[in-house]
Amino acid sequence: MRVYVIDNGGQWTHREWRVLKYLNVDAQIVPNTTPVEKLKDADALVLSGGAPSIAYEKQKLGNQDLYLKELDVPLLGICVGAQFIAEFFGGFSSTAKYPEYGKTEVFIDEHDELFAGLPDRIVVWESHNDEIKELGNELIALAHSRNCRYQAIKHRSKPVYGVQFHPEVQHTEYGEDIFNNFLALAKK
Repeated sequence: MRVYVIDNGGQWTHREWRVLKYLNVDAQIVPNTTPVEKLKDADALVLSGGAPSIAYEKQKLGNQDLYLKELDVPLLGICVGAQFIAEFFGGFSSTAKYPEYGKTEVFIDEHDELFAGLPDRIVVWESHNDEIKELGNELIALAHSRNCRYQAIKHRSKPVYGVQFHPEVQHTEYGEDIFNNFLALAKK
């Protein structure tokens, strides 16, 4: 299985890549400006968390709109990657009223494929100034926290997911399970 981790310029990219490697996935980090043609052999994509603010620096997120339009593979957006997915499908992301850093309790509202086998409440690691504020009609909410209404989202008909938190770090409970659940979608 080949998974490309789309680098959005944050410290999280290498950690996401490393988790995939630990799970015996052929993972490769590529710049977010990589042409779509070079990703055609992907079984799945991860849009990494990153430094750009969705509110002020969207242009730094490269070709992610093309990946969403042209690649028909499971896709997981993390942090700014999730915010980009929300905007791409008609939602809105902006500066959080209450930015979250460190451990946060997340409540899973919909136990679909991404959260299969997980409890209703998990502790995750956060690091965000921006967040998803509204969802377009093509997306549904999967999880929330006390301060963030959209901790996880999913496309209604495609295997496209987003999480505001960081499942790639050890401090997130069930992070490896979330990655394994996502990878299972690519094996279907």
